[in-house]
This record gives sequence, C-alpha cells and structure tokens, in this order.
Amino acid sequence: MSTGNSGSKATQARQARTRNEPWRNWAGNVTARPVREVTPASVEELSAAVRSAAADGLKVKAVGTGHSFTAAAATDGVLIRPQLLTGIRNIDREANTVTVEAGTPLKRLNLALAREGLSLTNMGDIMEQTVSGATSTGTHGTGRESASISAQIKGLELVTADGSVLTCSEKENPEVFAAARIGLGALGVITAITFAVEPIFLLTAREEPMTFDRVTSDFDALYAENEHFEFYWFPHTGNCNTKRNNRSAGPEAPVSRFSSFLEDELLSNGLFQAVNSLGRAVPSTIPSIAKISSRALSARTYTDIPYKVFTSPRRVRFVEMEYAVPRAALVETLRELKSMVDRSNLRISFPVEVRTAPADDIALSTASGRESAYIAVHMYKGTPYQAYFTAAERIFTAHEGRPHWGKVHTRDADYFSTVYPRFGEFTELRDRLDPDRLFANDYLRRVIGD
Repeated sequence: MSTGNSGSKATQARQARTRNEPWRNWAGNVTARPVREVTPASVEELSAAVRSAAADGLKVKAVGTGHSFTAAAATDGVLIRPQLLTGIRNIDREANTVTVEAGTPLKRLNLALAREGLSLTNMGDIMEQTVSGATSTGTHGTGRESASISAQIKGLELVTADGSVLTCSEKENPEVFAAARIGLGALGVITAITFAVEPIFLLTAREEPMTFDRVTSDFDALYAENEHFEFYWFPHTGNCNTKRNNRSAGPEAPVSRFSSFLEDELLSNGLFQAVNSLGRAVPSTIPSIAKISSRALSARTYTDIPYKVFTSPRRVRFVEMEYAVPRAALVETLRELKSMVDRSNLRISFPVEVRTAPADDIALSTASGRESAYIAVHMYKGTPYQAYFTAAERIFTAHEGRPHWGKVHTRDADYFSTVYPRFGEFTELRDRLDPDRLFANDYLRRVIGD
C-alpha cells in the first residue's frame, strides 16, 4: 500500500492493519466492523490512505474518541484514527489564532493554551473529544453571546475524496468554510483546525439550587443577566440546579480540593453511578432517588480559568438525545416535557440539561440563523431509552427542533430540509467535493441523503 512517505515496513504497518475487533463508541450503543484501520502520522499518509481506499472501493470515515451517540463515524470500510495527528502547529498572537492538528483532544488543547496564557472563548462541558470530532458534530456549551466551538473556527484544512488537501477560511474557499465547520465527516477528513483564541481570563461560577417554576418564570432575566447560564431539571421533582458563569477581575478562588472530591467526584460521579445502577435494577426507586439527588449538591461560588469552570468530569455512562429549539420557545417546550414525564409511567434517573447559544452562520449548525436553546435528555447506559426519547422527540419536533448531530434522534433528510434554510447549500457542496460518496455511511445517507 502506498503511503506517500518512504514506504518502509514500519510506516506501512502504521498506515493500515486488518481490524479483528469491532469498534464501539463511548456509550456502547453503536458498533461497526471496518475492513481495516489506518493511523496516519502525517497529512501525506492520510491522503495516501484515502486514495488507497477509493482504489479498493472502500468507504472512509475518521473517528475520534467515539463520544457521539449516533453512527456518524461508523464504517464497514476504512476507519481513520487521527491520534498521531496531534499538537499545536502554530500560534499567531497578532491574529489571536491557534492552528492545531485534528486528532488533538480538547483536554490537551486547553492545557497547552493555558500554558501559553490563552483560551478558547467558550467550550462544552466535557473535553475528552478530539477537536475534529467535537467540531464536526457541533459540540457546544452555553452562552448569551459566545457560540459553539465550531463557531470559533477561523480556518480548516481537510483531505477531500480525491486525496487532495483543501484549505478554507472566510476569504479562501468561503463556500466550503460556511459548511465544513460542522461537516459531519461528509465533505472530507479534517487534518487541522485554526481557532480564534484570546488572552486567558477568569470566570466566576455561581451554582445554586432553584425550583423549576422559578427557573422557567425567570428564565429570560437569568439568560439576559449572565454571560453563560445553564440549568439541570431533575425529572419527578420540581427541583433544578443552576449555574451562572461570568467574567471576573479575580482573584482566583478555585474549588477546594475537598469540595472538588465531595461534589465533583463522590456525589456527581461515584454516588451518582451507584444510584443509577440501583434505579436500573429497581425502577420504582427512581422518583425517591431523584428527590434526594436534586438536593444533594449545595450552592457554591468559585473563580478559575475557563476550562476549569466550563468543563467537568463525566464518568457515568449514558445515552443522550439533545434538540435545539428557538430560544423563545424554550420555556413552553420544557414545560411540555415536564408535563409528559409527570403524566407517564416513565422512570428517569438522569437530569435534563438546558443551555443556550446565539445565532451563527454555519450551514448545518443547530443555531444556524436563530438564537437557540438546547434541551438534552439522558438515560443511564443499559436502561431502555426508546419510549422516553420518542415522547421527548415528538415535543421537540413540534417546536421546529434541530437534533444534535452526534446524539440520538430519528430525523432524516426530508425533515432537515425543512428546518435548515441552508440545507441545500450543504448538499450541493457535498455533491461537488464527494460525488462518489467516499465518505458516506448509513447515518449520512439518512440525514443528508444520497
């Protein structure tokens, strides 16, 4: 197999090997059996792998850490693993940008940026994903003015279906840039991303219990008064936990080691794992557990650098569905969800997460062209989730909801063509960049057609 480098036996071994074990995602709900697996150590090797797959009549998909709950990265062809394409290529302090290899985990990027006195403006609540995986599916945090990770992209480099390397930005190939920032892996394999960054800053986080009725009645004010506002509602209760993050002049006042262990590890992970296991075994205990869980975390305030405030460890495995609805429709949608749960026989042990995002200009962003609010529903791994997710999805779609591309949903291309005004723009670009559907799989055939 040609590699584009020296062609040594060691390089060829790194480039491709037959995969004997199936690939599974983080949640364990998606399995794939690729014919072979490739771990390129350079853009040239990746280009050669794409050309070789095309010559062999095999489909190609790149996979990061498998944190998507959909089969967005699944393939029965060639599985590209980008873990050797990592690290920062360049920091431009005048332009306030950093260019990073596609396989770099967000965790490593955040640590490296902090050492350089820099930070992303906003981020999601976990940082295990690769930068390419996170951006390709539209990973986001919460923000009044600051948007998703993809919206912070200033440039992209990707290998297209013919093995060539294409770069894009607002000025270079702008039509590709408008789509590829959330490209679902349909336009090519991303090899590097240039992000906007800024000098590192401090955030003060205020976490506080609040009733469901108060959060929903005061939501517009809470949203307007805080740079980053989010909350969790505990089904079977009228209780929520809220979190407000705002920029601070300091001084730093991080979470104490004891508080971090007690609340972030013992309660939010260790004990939460145990009570979910109990709830899975004995569903009738879940409403009582929910009432206790919703009161377990106390109010606290702390000040730290961004990634230590935005992100937190998530060790309890689950399956998730998340929809973006117009921000103005959030309260009505959430009240309908609560009413549905209250009337049903469902037993939900995971809290419902609510976040917001400003409108952006990315073709397939869940916030494309409209201010959005996100409602995420979860079920503990191994617990039947279909009835809950089906009922929730019926509510979300009634409000023109757009599902997160990396989370469980049942929508198809016909639906997306009605809720994304620029859907046709994306599919036309795909026709140009990948006319033979080298990067297709069953998931893409469903959500963007064939």
